[in-house]
Amino acid sequence: MKYTTEIIIEKPLQEVVNKMHSTENMKHWQEGLLSAEHISGIPGEFGAKMKLKYNFGKRKMELIETITKQDFPNEFHATYTTKGVRNIQQNYFESTPEGHTKWVSKNEFQPTTFMMNAMLFLMPGAFKKQTKKYMTNFKNFAEKGISVSNA
Repeated sequence: MKYTTEIIIEKPLQEVVNKMHSTENMKHWQEGLLSAEHISGIPGEFGAKMKLKYNFGKRKMELIETITKQDFPNEFHATYTTKGVRNIQQNYFESTPEGHTKWVSKNEFQPTTFMMNAMLFLMPGAFKKQTKKYMTNFKNFAEKGISVSNA
């Protein structure tokens, strides 16, 4: 399943990518994030791996992020792997004529189990909705300092 989501953040490009590039800021816009642990490589650089742990109510999830391209301020691509699915994400950032930032996120979900294949087929909207929610949370954090973190 592939889809593209975009959002305009009313802040300059460099300010947006500085906030995006900070592991410390992830908890402010990724709802449910419990921890982000560096595993290998140079943090934030091509090839680096990080273990991300999430809690969504009764559902716990652990993802491995592998950075596949880091070309800030224009691009940040990563693969997120967890039980049953791989998410290949390509993020593009560009300045608008108003001095704001346009963020385009291209996502491809590849199921690795029959169960996840069925879920992607039956509930594609849930994945798109989650992406849009995180992008909106980031916009609110970048523009207004609104955090989703309970910490």
